[in-house]
Amino acid sequence: MRLKYIVKTLLLMLVFAACSKDSDSDSNETAAVTKPDEINNFIWKAMNSWYYWQPNVPNLSDSKITSTEAYNNFINGKTPDALFYSLLYQRGTIDRFSWIENSNEIVHVSKIAEIEKKGGFSYGIYPKDASNINMVALINYVVPGSSSALAGLKRGDVITKINGSQLTASNYDQLQNTQITITLAASVEFTTSGLVTTDKTGTLTITKTEIDENPVAYYEKKVYGDKNIGYLVYNGFKSDYNDELNSAFATMKTDGINELVLDLRYNGGGSVETALALAQMINGSFTNKPYIYFDFNNKHNNEDGFENLSDKVKIFNLVDNEPTFQREESVNSLALTKIYVLVGFQTASASELTIQCLKKYVSVVTIGEETVGKFVGSNTLYDSPANGYMSYENRSTKHKWQLQPITFSYYNKDKDVNPAKITPDHEIDPYSIFLDLVEFGNVKDPCLKKALELITGQTMRTKTKTADLSWSSKVSSLTALNPTNTAKGLYIEDFQRMKKQ
Repeated sequence: MRLKYIVKTLLLMLVFAACSKDSDSDSNETAAVTKPDEINNFIWKAMNSWYYWQPNVPNLSDSKITSTEAYNNFINGKTPDALFYSLLYQRGTIDRFSWIENSNEIVHVSKIAEIEKKGGFSYGIYPKDASNINMVALINYVVPGSSSALAGLKRGDVITKINGSQLTASNYDQLQNTQITITLAASVEFTTSGLVTTDKTGTLTITKTEIDENPVAYYEKKVYGDKNIGYLVYNGFKSDYNDELNSAFATMKTDGINELVLDLRYNGGGSVETALALAQMINGSFTNKPYIYFDFNNKHNNEDGFENLSDKVKIFNLVDNEPTFQREESVNSLALTKIYVLVGFQTASASELTIQCLKKYVSVVTIGEETVGKFVGSNTLYDSPANGYMSYENRSTKHKWQLQPITFSYYNKDKDVNPAKITPDHEIDPYSIFLDLVEFGNVKDPCLKKALELITGQTMRTKTKTADLSWSSKVSSLTALNPTNTAKGLYIEDFQRMKKQ
């Protein structure tokens, strides 16, 4: 009997051990299945909280987290960028502007994100004819000291080939590559059917590098009788150059500027705080008055509200590639009641904000082409859930992913409905500049010429070339082809600090 009891006990112990082992295995397998990917968990929860169109995206619904296993299965197994872009609302049509980055580099899932150019040149893509197959790239400007400048590229040059191949709708995005070889046009001619070019012999090789471009690209004083006209080319609302912008207006004050032509044709936007400061630099009489109204999603209705104009401009420096608040300066103001703004199909975001919001206080005359139509903005979201995903200082240092999704729309002080795009008061055909795109400040520039004529009431007699433009592409197609330049759209630099004011 005792032997049977011992055998029976041993069998029970073996069975129990086997069951225990199976249970541990099951537990481990369950844990492995249900443990969420850390980075993807940050991405989903930050988007669920802040994304402007969150209510319109089923995969961002709060119901997604009711089942832990289903949620983890959904977010796991995807790369961070693939998950992020899959969560955008009608990507490419409604949301054309959200992006994700890693180690301060935008992840190139597609060219929909606003990709920062680092080759030292800005360009516009234009079809050569109505087929929209063959393209050329017109150089808007070249950053001084960049590899492009050293290679001899200049404003008004026309790129016809890249790496030996004709520029087309299929390959023009290669202009964003790290190193490129380009062929320039020796001549450009318009015919009834399109644009005809002949090539220069030889090529230029451009290697892209990190460039912290000064957006205050050009200033010149022009005098016509009692009109002291300032012409300022401003290519990005970059807060780390707020001091440079304020200094430019100080120079204009010293020069006695009483008329201003503000060139925003190549300005894709940038910092809200810079936009607030620019408005005061232009006029300066509306301190503490409402300028911008922000509208966030329903989870952040407490953040909705106005940002007021200030007589101080906030100065930022780049620290670890993050704009960091340093100090304040008094705004240098021109006290103007009317300005002339040059716009184009690459004018977006903070540039459009400046037009829409400023015209509630002063007269704004626009000249050029239809703008992009971006009346939304973003906050940078970090992996800092305890701080509402807003704190760079308290972010997780296990990775370097951060998000730049659309988090709000904006309106002027009267909350007027924004247009689809800003249609200029005086339209200029975009192709008309091909034969006359000279260096900044030259009166042959059709847009600048028109502004000066409006200001002075005189006809500017210049030896400009004419062309048959009856076939030229619609501005809407040019907007679709072109990125919105170097800035990161409209964004709030330091959301927590701004909202505490």
